[in-house]
Amino acid sequence: MQIHIEPISKSRIDQVDFDHLAFGRSFADHMLVAEYADGAWQSVKIQPYGSLEYQPAMMSLHYGQSIFEGMKGYRGKDGSIQVFRPEENWKRFNKSAYRMCMPEVPEEIFLGGLRELLKLDQAWVPAKEGCSLYIRPFMFATDEYVGVTPSSTYKFIIFNCPVGSYYSKPLRVRVETEYIRAAKGGVGFAKNAGNYGGSLFATQNANKDGYDQIIWTDAATHQYVEEAGTMNLMFVINGALVTAATGDTILDGVTRKSVLQIAKDWGMEVQERQLAVKELIEGIQNGSVTEAFGAGTAAVIAPIATIGFEGKDYDLPERKDSDFSVRVYNEINQIRLGEIPDTRNWVWKV
Repeated sequence: MQIHIEPISKSRIDQVDFDHLAFGRSFADHMLVAEYADGAWQSVKIQPYGSLEYQPAMMSLHYGQSIFEGMKGYRGKDGSIQVFRPEENWKRFNKSAYRMCMPEVPEEIFLGGLRELLKLDQAWVPAKEGCSLYIRPFMFATDEYVGVTPSSTYKFIIFNCPVGSYYSKPLRVRVETEYIRAAKGGVGFAKNAGNYGGSLFATQNANKDGYDQIIWTDAATHQYVEEAGTMNLMFVINGALVTAATGDTILDGVTRKSVLQIAKDWGMEVQERQLAVKELIEGIQNGSVTEAFGAGTAAVIAPIATIGFEGKDYDLPERKDSDFSVRVYNEINQIRLGEIPDTRNWVWKV
């Protein structure tokens, strides 16, 4: 595969304050762009990051054929650029594409193109502790046609953002028992744009009441814990790591997968099962639930301090260095920075 590269004439990097990085507000100099038409991917190029021009009738604006991924690049201890498990993101991206009737993106475009893009914009990968380069691959329908049918043309793009921490403190979350994120038979497992658009109203309501995020429950009964906002949810209950099993309504998170593998390697019991909200609240009250946290690319590990349910707040124990969530975050962080051996072959060096 040949990638045409059009480098920017003058970098914008000196306009960015790397000591005060907001999440998703600054964008690196270049982006990878590929076109799908006539049944094949073509015109793969790297060009300056900038505006795109489309017609009002573009199908993705009307019928939601839009998917994305999120991963991170890090400045390794040796100064190299390292990406954490991008092959898993590529595989999940294509699962989302299949479910949304979109073409799969070949490895040579997704991963090969990403490698060339990162080589070109490697100066944008922050070296400051706690910072990283957020990588956003996405694809959307581009047919100019107002008709409910899959598009025949698509655009695939990757752009990058230097970012700081997603959450700066342990979270206050509220159990959502009115609105739903996903239902069986739906697209909850796919990273399609509509899933996130549909989550905004309930999250905004929780924010107004002083909560950072919400805990989604099952659509049928609202009795079982599913996800937390944009993250997989995990709990330490009686010394075991408990999380919802993947399926139609649960995203198969790369961080989730990594946390579970580390827990198993450490000899910790792992339970992928339904967790009733009632069991969770009773567990916090009787002390059997000792940790609650979210796991996802943006936040990596996001500890939960308080869970609100039916008008009452339930506080988790204060975090300790010996907690599993602290230790597993340190393990993942050291792997991705090259500070400890990558015995699982999770790091992809540019």
